Amino acid sequence: MISDEELMERVQRDHTESFELLVDRYQLRLCKFIFRYTRNYQDAEDLAQETFLRVYRCRKAYRRIAKFSTWLYTIALNLTKSHHRKHSKVVVISINSKEDKDRELPELFDSKTQPDEFTDLNMLKGRVEQAIELLPRDYRQVILMREIYELSYEEISNITGLPMGTVKSRISRGRSRLQHMLHHHKPGRFVSV
Repeated sequence: MISDEELMERVQRDHTESFELLVDRYQLRLCKFIFRYTRNYQDAEDLAQETFLRVYRCRKAYRRIAKFSTWLYTIALNLTKSHHRKHSKVVVISINSKEDKDRELPELFDSKTQPDEFTDLNMLKGRVEQAIELLPRDYRQVILMREIYELSYEEISNITGLPMGTVKSRISRGRSRLQHMLHHHKPGRFVSV
């Protein structure tokens, strides 16, 4: 399979089929990534489309210094932040939103799980989702990038523009807060720490 970086180099030479392949590879993942910030799937789709438009317009500026995905997610995050500033809505992030039923993340549990275990795991998953929503935005952002999108510390640093030490610190503190919230959870409510 051709790497993203090789495809992008072909796009720079105006090879439109390569651009279409990149869009196919990233469109759904990018929509999910943006949706976690906007909580509106229409806005997420529009911002993903705008991201790909920017990628195409700026194709000549791309350099194979970083992974293509890092460059793509950086553009998407910047557009999403601009959108947020323009619309100044409160942003809440959910791992599986009700609006996102058809576009859920892959199931975290395998099909061999027993029904009672599955119920317990679903309850735990719901508790984790609630706890993540209560994290301060700075921690929530890096926790989602690391744990849900499985980005490396370096990729998160490049996307957010934060120093590597800050990324590691926020992930560590975010995980600690999640553990604290989950450990001290009373059924029916969470207390933010």
